[in-house]
Amino acid sequence: MKTQNSKIDPVYYQEAGTLAQMIRDKEITSVEVVQAHLDRVAEINPRINGVVTLMGEEALRSAAIADKAVSNGDKLGPLHGVPFSIKDAIDTAGVPSQRGSKIFAGFIPDRDATVVSRMKNAGAIPLMKTNIPEFSAHWESDNLLTGRSLNPWSPERTPGGSSGGESAVIAAGLSPIGLGSDVAISVRGPAAFTGIAALKATHGRVPYTGHFPAALSRFWHIGAMARTVKDVALGYSIINGADGIDGYSIFANDAKPASFRIPGQKIRVGWVSDTAFGPVDPEITAAIKATALLLKEAGCEVEEVRLPFMENTDWLTPYFGLLYGELVPYIEQFTKGRESELHFIGKATMDAPLLNVTDYVKAEAGIEQLKSHFANYFVQYDVLLLPVNPMTATGHGLQEYVVDGKTVSAYHVMAATAPFNATGLPALSVPVTLSSENLPVNVQLVSRWFDEATILQLGELIQIGSDAYGKHPIA
Repeated sequence: MKTQNSKIDPVYYQEAGTLAQMIRDKEITSVEVVQAHLDRVAEINPRINGVVTLMGEEALRSAAIADKAVSNGDKLGPLHGVPFSIKDAIDTAGVPSQRGSKIFAGFIPDRDATVVSRMKNAGAIPLMKTNIPEFSAHWESDNLLTGRSLNPWSPERTPGGSSGGESAVIAAGLSPIGLGSDVAISVRGPAAFTGIAALKATHGRVPYTGHFPAALSRFWHIGAMARTVKDVALGYSIINGADGIDGYSIFANDAKPASFRIPGQKIRVGWVSDTAFGPVDPEITAAIKATALLLKEAGCEVEEVRLPFMENTDWLTPYFGLLYGELVPYIEQFTKGRESELHFIGKATMDAPLLNVTDYVKAEAGIEQLKSHFANYFVQYDVLLLPVNPMTATGHGLQEYVVDGKTVSAYHVMAATAPFNATGLPALSVPVTLSSENLPVNVQLVSRWFDEATILQLGELIQIGSDAYGKHPIA
């Protein structure tokens, strides 16, 4: 079993949970932890452009207060004194939340998003806001206000989107843990492009309150991102649960899934790649097969499966028809008369064709059918193992990709992630290896609604046993 050595890794590559324990044990101060990350930002951010607002002075003041609480023997939260990062679509009281757009340049919310408040209440210290595409409406992170984020593994590649700045800063050691969000790919895909972990929990598990745009709350998910599944699980434990504001977030923290497993039966895992989500890079398919073998050796029942309802079926077009149908009218209230200030991402969003009523109803019916298909799958299996992105990190601004010798639309990057936003199923992105080009390869684990516990358990097992564990992009 591979383990990270806290005596070898520098402070900025320690796990968030480890840092919290070190602070509690007085092995290090919160001020030292925050300063180490600020030094890392100064060194690395010019090379990746992941940070859009740095809260250095405020973070150091908060760290000093955190250290005093340790000295006083006060009750400490699970992330006491640990810095964290926040996607710039998530509101932060008194700190700019500019949403990747000139339209919102200088906008300062007067309240924290629920997830930010919960992280603070757990003792974590806000350190930075991170870059996104305009309105979080793209699979790369680029805009006219704060520019393009670069992948710390290779600056010629994108760290993904829309939580691309977040994934880049965590992968490169600028932040130990952070908050991203996902409407089609946006925590899991960037995590896969940069070799970190991210969880999109069951829809409604984590309150959406304080996230822009307010539209699409029935599909958006806010999620924890970190270098390890263990830290993602810690972050999720802090931010989940109803807040009395988000009408979709109505579940208690301990809401349990329906279980179709016979008592004592092993965890049943089905795996699939090209047949359902192809074309897929052969190196990613190989990583899925290797992960399936690891799970079998760990005692799971594992077999390759077919998902006939995904084969030769276009689920992306109707889903994006629904997304644009809600997003475009909502965004228009802010952009009207200011169209010239939009990035090409914003312009493309606002120019997206809207479905007529008949096609909109058909799209809604298709999504309901997709939910039923997966509900049936999870009667027979507990987990689905599959790709995250069908390819490793891509070049910037491409409209088409070549995957396993086939040319596909750039939308294909979301083929294996968007279905789980449409259905609200929990999905975890887990780093497992590096490709022949030294780019991260992740796998995705999906479970039935409310069964985050199973995929987090398996995800940690997979990551600890993987080739990628403890490897970082920038020395």
